[in-house]
Parts: sequence; structure tokens; C-alpha cells
Amino acid sequence: MQKLKRNIALTFRVSADEQEQIKQKMELAGIHNLRAFLLKMALTGRVIQLDLTNVRECSCLLGNIAGNVNQIAKCANETGSIYADDIAGIQAQMAEFRAQQNKTIKILSNILEI
Repeated sequence: MQKLKRNIALTFRVSADEQEQIKQKMELAGIHNLRAFLLKMALTGRVIQLDLTNVRECSCLLGNIAGNVNQIAKCANETGSIYADDIAGIQAQMAEFRAQQNKTIKILSNILEI
């Protein structure tokens, strides 16, 4: 039989209220395994659950901008000119990207302040 790497058992008792608080914190952290949650808390002191929706949105916006810049470059190479509407479109997309990026930075800075 293979020897277990973690061979020391730690146990402790909690009240019903404390157990409920632990369950609520597990739910907030998105962790469903009590052992994993308690081990993470004991070793690091905190569990961070990141919602990466804003980061994905930034990536999507950046991809759209890159595609549009590529189309403008292709058009400029073919015709020798660039349309003002195309530039205005890129500027609007960049403003949207910056707003999303600032929102993401604010969320991340709030997490790091904990």
C-alpha cells in the first residue's frame, strides 16, 4: 500500500453558528469541498474567487479593435486613403475598451485591499 503524503489528521469542533458561517463563506468562494476550503484558509488565510468576465470582455474588445485596424490597413494599402468614419469607429472602440479596463482594474484593486 502506498504511503499517504498527508498522513496527519487535524480535527476541531465548531458551534452550529460557526458551521453555518463556514458554509456561507464556502459558497461565496465557490468551493464545495469542506476539506479543500479549510486547508486553503489554514495555509493562506484567504480564498479569492475571481470573476473574470471583465477580463474576457477586454480581450474580446481588443480582438475587435485589432480586426478593425487590420481592415483599415488593408483598405489604406489598396486605395491609398483612410476614411474618417473608420478612425472614429476605432476611437469609439478604444474608449469602450479603456472603460472596461478601468472597471477591471478597480475590481482587482478592491480584491487586493482585503
